[in-house]
Amino acid sequence: MDPRLNPYTPNAGAQPPLLAGRDDLLAGFDVLLARLALGYTEQAMIITGLRGVGKTVLLGAFREKAEAQGWAAIEAEITKQVDFAPRMAQLARRALLHVVPKERWKERARRAAGVLKSFTLTVASDGALSAGLDVDPVPGLADSGQLADDLADVFVALGEAARDQGIGVVFLFDEIQYLNLVQLEALIGALHRTVQRALPVTLVGAGLPQIPRLAGEAKSYAERLFRFPQVGSLPAAEATEALVAPARELGAAFAPDAAAAVVAYTQGYPYFLQEYGKVIWDEADAMPFTLAAVDAVQPLVEARLDAGFFRVRAERVTAYELTYLRAMAELGPGPQKASEVAAVLGRQSAQLGPTRSRLIDKGLLFTPGHGLAAFTVPQFDRYLLRTHALDA
Repeated sequence: MDPRLNPYTPNAGAQPPLLAGRDDLLAGFDVLLARLALGYTEQAMIITGLRGVGKTVLLGAFREKAEAQGWAAIEAEITKQVDFAPRMAQLARRALLHVVPKERWKERARRAAGVLKSFTLTVASDGALSAGLDVDPVPGLADSGQLADDLADVFVALGEAARDQGIGVVFLFDEIQYLNLVQLEALIGALHRTVQRALPVTLVGAGLPQIPRLAGEAKSYAERLFRFPQVGSLPAAEATEALVAPARELGAAFAPDAAAAVVAYTQGYPYFLQEYGKVIWDEADAMPFTLAAVDAVQPLVEARLDAGFFRVRAERVTAYELTYLRAMAELGPGPQKASEVAAVLGRQSAQLGPTRSRLIDKGLLFTPGHGLAAFTVPQFDRYLLRTHALDA
């Protein structure tokens, strides 16, 4: 097939040709915006799931929906390398200027700009973040130096300015698990303040499965402020449609047993479906795509996944951390007890605690329950078993 016409998109965060199996989440986002626009409150949303299940893609779809309604949709990827408070100042400034261009500022917008000016001077005293905010700071607001209080002041002022314009603001934050406890507490508290005032400001985040626990540790009311929908592999019918529909749109087809084989191998994970689809499109020389063609390209699919999706993660760990991961793979793909991993390595759990903690900190593992750890990457156990020997 002509690779220039290949419809499959195995790229980080790239919108697939068909966003299958996520209709409930898309409808829920529509309800969220509609209720806020009407002056009601509604739970914000933090999507959780493993790598490669389409969380970032969903954030992109939400952005498009919000922008179509005139909302300020402010996207950001959270990282440990960037100081959160100055970043929030930049994002809030972007939101304000979207809500009300500077030449149209009136009372509410000018006040919001003043509150934001106070915040920017608090988090960057050299004034580097206050460009375009040609107003005086508002004394006593967003200037305490306490992130939780100051960010709440900013969110409220921003929400009041947005309500005055008949629109709203949605912050779309990816990799939200990288916020530390103080930052997450401040973000949740700021959003809570806007909910108490029924202001049109909300947050949709995406992160790894430990986020509900982290949010609960940051603020006890987080489970009432947010919904935490989980996204994972697609059911067989939706996975099949995600695979075959892009080809069908271009006049190509999968034999039913061929499509079933791809879905079985990928276990319905969206990224893997896109990778398999791309490879078979580029490599097959006849249609419909047959089971024999699917089987023939499977080694190439594995090689591509190993060289890209999996290896970039394995290369972030030390030799012994990789040994720990390999011992987990020996026990299977699901959550594993620390004591059982230690037994595979002939060690005590306490000896391996620091190794396990570092792997959690690096985003390779998460803790679904006390004493348990699981891979953040689907099929990572398969990769480790076929590429790394267990060297205890």
